Amino acid sequence: MFQEFKLNKEVTLRNRFVVAPMTTWGSNDDLTVSDIEADYYAARAKGVGMFITGCTFFQANGQGFDNQFYAGTDEFIPSLKKMADAIKAGGAKAVLQIFHGGRMADPSKGELVSASAIKPNHNFFGDTIEEMPTPRELTTKEVWEFIDGFYHATVRAIKAGFEGIEIHGANTYLIQQFFSPHANRRTDEFGGDVYKRMKLVLELIKVANKARDEYADDRFIIGYRFSPEELENPGISMDDTLKLVDRLSDERIDYLHISSHHYANSSIRDKSDDRKIGKRLLQTIAGRKPLIGVGGINTKEDAEDALNNIGYDLLAIGKAIVTDPNWVEKVQNNEEPELGIDLDYYQDIIIPERFAKTVGQFEGWFKVKQSN
Repeated sequence: MFQEFKLNKEVTLRNRFVVAPMTTWGSNDDLTVSDIEADYYAARAKGVGMFITGCTFFQANGQGFDNQFYAGTDEFIPSLKKMADAIKAGGAKAVLQIFHGGRMADPSKGELVSASAIKPNHNFFGDTIEEMPTPRELTTKEVWEFIDGFYHATVRAIKAGFEGIEIHGANTYLIQQFFSPHANRRTDEFGGDVYKRMKLVLELIKVANKARDEYADDRFIIGYRFSPEELENPGISMDDTLKLVDRLSDERIDYLHISSHHYANSSIRDKSDDRKIGKRLLQTIAGRKPLIGVGGINTKEDAEDALNNIGYDLLAIGKAIVTDPNWVEKVQNNEEPELGIDLDYYQDIIIPERFAKTVGQFEGWFKVKQSN
């Protein structure tokens, strides 16, 4: 796990560890990268091979969270550069994740839009939601404008010094919504059967490569993240995802990245199917692309199991590297990483205040200081 990994012919990572993309709620109120947010990234880039940022957005109604950094105009390139520089100073490859919230965006930031005018039933955590308004279906012209906006966001990433981008097609957001038979009931060129619902994904890959060819070279990384299933009916099934992954394995991208709550998960739709999703994906990919596994990788033993028993090529570390910026170094030295923090001392591990207080609400993330 600590040996170099060849991502493609031009890019070699110093090890198989990746920082998973996580929002920090840490940007300035003007949506620029704050000093504490840059420091947070820098502190966690020292040991990993690649660092995927929390998602940025480039259309106003795509914002998913408060204090989320923006990539919608050239005026924000210096802000993006601040983050890219912070990551690269630690020696990790800096990859910018780009998204649009779609029907799961913050409704206070603008009109909710989606593939179709269908309300969501569940969020990324699987919780039932009822309060979200019905989104407006994007026109075909607006979908092409979104694709063009994604191209320009990729160009800004390159100009800011990022070494790659990740297309965020997971976690119930807009790009996933276009692939989903629940969210996408369209009758135009972006809707239909499972192959027709791939069109937006393929067009985004096409324009990301256009930006790469025009402003960078093959050392610039393009990745795609996906959620393998949805709880909705109709919803994304493993059969749908295996078809998508099979197609993407032959596209001009550099890696695939599953989004999952645990690296060894089996199906959430068919509880009688105990086959590991990661193994099924790897069988379909058949070595054509590296696959990043994620979820519940907290210890060296977890990492060894994910690499050796499931077979992932790379491992994304989330919660564990939030709570211990030196996680990789400690695991390499056979030391026990810190898997929780004292909320009264979150500054000690260089974490934005709102990030600490927000994720501190989730059970198991933080140790609570005991009163004397």
